[in-house]
Amino acid sequence: MNEPDWEERNNAYLAAALHWLRLRLDRLAGRAGTLDHALATAAAALDAAAACSPPPALRVLADRFGLTPFEQQLLLLCAAPEFDPRIGPLCAAAQQDPARPYPTFALAFALFDDPAWDALSPERPLRFWRLLEIHRPAAQALTASALRADERVVSVLKGLDHLDERLAPFVEPLRGTDGDAAPSQAAVTGQVLRALGPVRAPGDRLVLLLGPDSLAKQAVARRVADTLGLTALALPAGVLPTAAADLEEMARLWRREATLLPLALYLEAGEPPEPGRAAALGRFLVRAGGLAFVATREPWLDLPDAIAVGIGRPTPAEQRTAWTRLLGAASADSAARLAAQFDLPLAEIRAATRLASSGDDAEDLPARAWRASRERTRPRLDQLAQRITPRAGWTDLVLPDAELRQLRQIAAQAAQRTRVYDDWGFRDRTDRGLGISALFAGESGTGKTLAAEVVAHALALDLFCIDLASVVSKYVGETEKNLRRLFDAAEDGGAILFFDEADALFGRRSEVKDSHDRYANVEISYLLQRMESYRGVAILATNLKTHLDPAFLRRLRFVVNFPFPGAAERLRLWRQAFPARAPVNGLDWERLARLNLTGGNIRNVALNAAFVAAAAGSPITLPMVLDCVRSELRKLDRPVSESELRWPEAVAG
Repeated sequence: MNEPDWEERNNAYLAAALHWLRLRLDRLAGRAGTLDHALATAAAALDAAAACSPPPALRVLADRFGLTPFEQQLLLLCAAPEFDPRIGPLCAAAQQDPARPYPTFALAFALFDDPAWDALSPERPLRFWRLLEIHRPAAQALTASALRADERVVSVLKGLDHLDERLAPFVEPLRGTDGDAAPSQAAVTGQVLRALGPVRAPGDRLVLLLGPDSLAKQAVARRVADTLGLTALALPAGVLPTAAADLEEMARLWRREATLLPLALYLEAGEPPEPGRAAALGRFLVRAGGLAFVATREPWLDLPDAIAVGIGRPTPAEQRTAWTRLLGAASADSAARLAAQFDLPLAEIRAATRLASSGDDAEDLPARAWRASRERTRPRLDQLAQRITPRAGWTDLVLPDAELRQLRQIAAQAAQRTRVYDDWGFRDRTDRGLGISALFAGESGTGKTLAAEVVAHALALDLFCIDLASVVSKYVGETEKNLRRLFDAAEDGGAILFFDEADALFGRRSEVKDSHDRYANVEISYLLQRMESYRGVAILATNLKTHLDPAFLRRLRFVVNFPFPGAAERLRLWRQAFPARAPVNGLDWERLARLNLTGGNIRNVALNAAFVAAAAGSPITLPMVLDCVRSELRKLDRPVSESELRWPEAVAG
């Protein structure tokens, strides 16, 4: 039977029910002409109208909520004034009170056969499911209070099945589609269905979807719901009220809607909230019932009866296939490089490609896709670290050949990860230790930060210097939480993490003497595990290599020592310290190279001398530079040798 036919049959049933109800009210009011045989005829017509398939809405609703015949008749009485304006006066006449043109419990007890007092109980369906409303002024008896059917229930009885307007502002259809889940992710659908069991009416079940790919989780939830004949709607956890009464009301409304439509709930829980909101979320899930999907990145919710499944990112091979399909077969090498560097969901890959396709600059499409991927992964890190725009190149580095080769190896390994891990099968052996981590050790000013910038520039990636003040917290567990957010944000691959002064964060574990030692060791242990599972590029810099925990050295793929520059290196550093456009006059490079300064010190001296010259309105001269060298040495509390800093000219410049 098609929908118009059912609507016609449902309307016929409502008409028969209202006719039968008017006759009952007439008889109770003592009006002449209402005979038993007329009631019997009306009842027979009502039974005949109810025999349609599918059944009329009132019978379906009564079946779903477990209403007794008396409760079903009471609900009809409460809804009748909305359908027939004659019902109000009949109610007043039946109650022999013109001031009561509305249904009451007392009227229902007198009107219908086999009344049951427990229909008034808050635990019975009529009140538990908010199927009817009670308007009870102060001191008025419950049985004498006005009753009316809930507006949503009236619509259901009429055949209008729409979401309750009290819930509609908070929910929305799931955005995830089958195209948002890669084959490895879509396979979770079957796992969830098998866990729910063979019965396609799962009842009150919770499914915990773990992982970072929000759209893939939505796609899985939507496919499971479709298979079970349910409509899945998303509800953000942040809109849930924390007040107990409001939370209970919202849970009841949702549970009623899930029974009426029927629905499945998709609740995006995200990061662990404050304890009060987490408790409210747990209470809501227990009371909402039905099939509910709870999406979190990690299993922080205490849901012992939940079915927990993990949905990771698409595999590198799947990401490579997606990039190749979107960029074209001719860009297969670029697709492999993109897949090796960026760990993106399929939806993000499509979004980055659309953004790249809209560009009209001289770059080719793969280059624009690379830049778009960087831009899409960048915002999540800006709140946790300071972004450094890499500008320095290999020619700006002044290091011995051995250390320079190590730095080039770091860049080469980052660029060739797909070939080694996937094409050559190394990823099949383990998924840990696949990131590239390096330690830059050396005195302050020997070029560690500059080297990190050069590697980032060579790989066309952003460089993020970790702000330890925003990461380290005195509160237990907060440091680990901040580090998790940091590494999770960087997992997308669009950045190199640079931990300056790493010994402050990656220090040695100590003997436990008090709770502070224990929690400090927990933080270091978490860092050890997270560094090993991190798949991106992380660079640690320290002036005190011996202060690092030895377990870190095992997990580091490269250790690059930055020596104090020798005379030959200092000569190059001095020549590079002044840009080509800077006005220099009479600088003795050989003499300057004899001064024991690091590259960082030399840059400070060059910049200070430039400002001195600019203020004097003259070129940068040797006396100015040597005077700035003297100031730099005093700043470092190093002895000043006047014999090295004297110059023959009597007047600077």
